[in-house]
Amino acid sequence: QVQLVESGGGLVQSGDSLRLTCVASGLIFKRYTLGWFRQAPGKEREFVGAFSWSGGTTYYPESMRGRFTISRDNAKNTTSLDINSLKPEDSAIYYCAAKTDPFPTRHSSSYTYWGQGTQVTVSS
Repeated sequence: QVQLVESGGGLVQSGDSLRLTCVASGLIFKRYTLGWFRQAPGKEREFVGAFSWSGGTTYYPESMRGRFTISRDNAKNTTSLDINSLKPEDSAIYYCAAKTDPFPTRHSSSYTYWGQGTQVTVSS
């Protein structure tokens, strides 16, 4: 049974930094591309970035470049999302997701497994 479990969310101040972590089990982690998404109340799920299992390729949409960094530790079955200079508009539930193809794409439908999410709230 595959499980992805996020942690690290909480209430933070504008300008703070935060690291979210996702621990995976039940899969061959090194063969999965990992994606991070977020969803704010009343909004569609938004792609934050992804880290391919092949060649260490990462992809971030233009709106996420600079403040968001995804890393992975295959030995620990863990992926992390570092967020710097947090803004109130970053408040959302953050999800990690996994898929077997090596393409770090934004399409949420291409990801097979999802975590339950972790809430990030940024106060101004």
